[in-house]
Amino acid sequence: MFDGLKDKLSGFREDVEENAEVEEPAEQDDPEATESDASASSETDQAPDSATADAAADTEDEGADDNGPSTFQRAKAFATGRIIIEEEDLEEPLWDLEMALLESDVEMSVAEQILESVRESMLGESRKQVETTGELVESALHDALLDVIAVGQFDFEERIAEAEKPVTIVFTGVNGVGKTTSIAKLSEWLADRGYSSVMANGDTYRAGANEQIQEHADRLDRDLISHDQGGDPAAVIYDGVEYAEANDIDVVLGDTAGRLHTSDDLMAQLEKIDRVVDPDMTIFVDEAVAGQDAVNRAKEFNDAAEIDGAILTKADADSSGGAAISVAYVTGKPILFLGTGQGYDDLTLFEPEELVQSLLGED
Repeated sequence: MFDGLKDKLSGFREDVEENAEVEEPAEQDDPEATESDASASSETDQAPDSATADAAADTEDEGADDNGPSTFQRAKAFATGRIIIEEEDLEEPLWDLEMALLESDVEMSVAEQILESVRESMLGESRKQVETTGELVESALHDALLDVIAVGQFDFEERIAEAEKPVTIVFTGVNGVGKTTSIAKLSEWLADRGYSSVMANGDTYRAGANEQIQEHADRLDRDLISHDQGGDPAAVIYDGVEYAEANDIDVVLGDTAGRLHTSDDLMAQLEKIDRVVDPDMTIFVDEAVAGQDAVNRAKEFNDAAEIDGAILTKADADSSGGAAISVAYVTGKPILFLGTGQGYDDLTLFEPEELVQSLLGED
């Protein structure tokens, strides 16, 4: 999963390692002689007081270029086993990283945020050289990626547990991205944790929609609330809530028509569902492999009826990872689950830290 992006991030680490070196102090003609001279001098002369040493350091600092470390800082860094990263070390690798992120369908503003975070974290910093420069790069990338991926994260199961029952969840997204299947998968995920659920088919526009979700309900032995084709989607989901209240069911999972974000009438219907049902959560579903298109659609759906999170399907088939990195930052709402296969158990709770570790080869 996301193997293409993993390779590109690894390439950035290698580029910086090649460009950045441990800063060395000024050359000495004869180190042994210098050491001997210093020893002899210490026996005959008084050591300079601290004020003199401070003044020397200040002189070095004043003579340094404002945009880079002074000679004194360089020597001090070398003597204490530290690394100084300069603009020239990062310029080309950062450009290559930006191109790699954009080629991986990472949204522009997200790529810019990652680059700025890495630059601020590394540029001009003097850090202890524990192992390699690559360790510094990895730390900077880790923090930068986590900052954009983990936006808005919350504990989904905790929210279900603490919410007044029944919890109503409405699912939105375009046709063909696995929305109805994701509903069935989430129903199974909830059942594994002791929560009952009922499905409500608000997709009243598409021929065959009732049959599709009924097949899932039958396989999972779940109740399904549905109306005839052409009925009011808001009324169907509302009936699902009433059914859950009457039968002590924990969660209502409401499907909706696969809406194109450019279809004003259908988006208005989605807004009506939001008003009439007042769901506890609205979850946007799209394909991880859709990349930038998925990010753009997430923005549009969030504007029409504010979403609370997202499920990305087909994550196991996605090598770029652009949508997984971008959706949360662009919408301000977290990715909650990843679809990773065709089975009902192939729904994985999204863990930002685990994803970042995987991308950087830390797992």
